[in-house]
Amino acid sequence: MSEALFFQGGEVAAEDGPLMAADVWVVDGVVKAVGQMLTVPEGARVIDCTGKVLMPAMFDAHVHFREPGQTHKEDIANGTEAAINGGITGVVMMPNTNPAIDSAAVVKMVLDKAKAVSRIPVYTSGCITKGREGKELAAIDGMREAGVLMLTDDGDAVPDSNLLLQAMRYAKEFGMFFASHCEDPALAGPRAMNEGKKSYELGIDGTPAIAEELFIDRDIRIAHAAGAHVHIQHVSSRLGMETIRWWKEMGAKVTCEVAPHHLMFNEEDIADYDTNYKMNPPLRLASDNAALLQGLKDGVFDLIATDHAPHTEFEKSQDFVSAPNGLSGLDTALVSLFDRFVAAGELTWDVIVKRYSAEPRRMMNLEPVPIEEGKRAELLVFDPNGETTFSREFMKSKSVNTPFFNKTLKGRIDLLLAGEELLLER
Repeated sequence: MSEALFFQGGEVAAEDGPLMAADVWVVDGVVKAVGQMLTVPEGARVIDCTGKVLMPAMFDAHVHFREPGQTHKEDIANGTEAAINGGITGVVMMPNTNPAIDSAAVVKMVLDKAKAVSRIPVYTSGCITKGREGKELAAIDGMREAGVLMLTDDGDAVPDSNLLLQAMRYAKEFGMFFASHCEDPALAGPRAMNEGKKSYELGIDGTPAIAEELFIDRDIRIAHAAGAHVHIQHVSSRLGMETIRWWKEMGAKVTCEVAPHHLMFNEEDIADYDTNYKMNPPLRLASDNAALLQGLKDGVFDLIATDHAPHTEFEKSQDFVSAPNGLSGLDTALVSLFDRFVAAGELTWDVIVKRYSAEPRRMMNLEPVPIEEGKRAELLVFDPNGETTFSREFMKSKSVNTPFFNKTLKGRIDLLLAGEELLLER
């Protein structure tokens, strides 16, 4: 049973302007009114938002839920609860599962499971090649009919340029697009960390940034030749970003994403061999952090996406070289972005809303969820004066492989509403 909600005294964030002081009245899951000093409707539940920010719910277009095949790390049920915990009401799964999501049958299995266990919409990408082996095209048309829009062999690049070209020529006719994990396998090496002064100091073989940058250019060139849309995932270096900027200026159909960890951390954080800082692509230089942040402000990056990649404590407790790549990011992303950048005056809320809520939805052919009269209410309440401690008890992901584990950051998500359902209230 639904109830009328009256969010009183807060500020409303949007993708196209500054914060606006306003009350928000929601009836039956729809925004009835937005304005200053509204009269409290009779019978409505009043939620005091003084000093707080109301914003559209987030959407994460790059997550690994490990189902099927590795549910000891994560599953759809826990992964979506971690998303809700982080203010997110929609996600796109990557297909590097076991078996890989490379056919209509596996797509159906995954989406049916999501409908049964998830409180938020779950979408999935599909593989470009069978088994992500890079040798033969996957059952693309069948996956399209099952609801797949994004194709990717995420976790690996497609090494055969001709095969990728043929896939792009074929799938673009169906309105599908490609997401590229850009990495030249011949250059990437052991993938343990960025190749440079720090890797030599720590005695760890590293991956040079050119391994990523070379395939960023390659994949955009192939897509441009095919007339296809390509989305470049988890860009980690300044030169990689500038390559994308150039191609955008040339008119290529290219979008790209940046992960919070590539904005916040760099190779210097690996000083004590902490495997929570091991990921692929690896953390680069402090100068790359600064350049990527500026690229986000400039609009080079279309999306923020976590690349949520959970692993067990046992796996991450191995030595740095042996431990798997990736970190758990859904519980932590929005709060950490506020703590590091919004609270520090480096980013404004409109950038977060545009890049982590509106544009990810648009890329998936979904409507954004602005807080506007007549729109479905899909919003969160954020307390800038609150704090969040990322303890085991707080986090909903099965895995806690994050640099923020047991740390306290500024900011707290107090409430998450999706239509008539109150998904979260602290």
